[in-house]
Amino acid sequence: MQKAIDGPSSKDWRGSHAASFNIISNSTGAAEAVGKVLPALNGKLTGMVFCIPIVCVGSRPLTIRFKKTATYNAINGCSQVPSK
Repeated sequence: MQKAIDGPSSKDWRGSHAASFNIISNSTGAAEAVGKVLPALNGKLTGMVFCIPIVCVGSRPLTIRFKKTATYNAINGCSQVPSK
């Protein structure tokens, strides 16, 4: 685990980050939970969480692999319909 240090280190430049710059990746059960709620997506999602020790942060990346070519507008249109 990376140490949270506020001062620079002459031996290890990676070890001299402040606590607010420590981003730790971890696993999450969110993808499995989505599969339980939406059975059509069961086993098709993976998830990752980033633990970032600051007050205001938000990240919701979604990577999709399509079987056929899709345009930005087509994808945007599909996501707009269920949200309304």
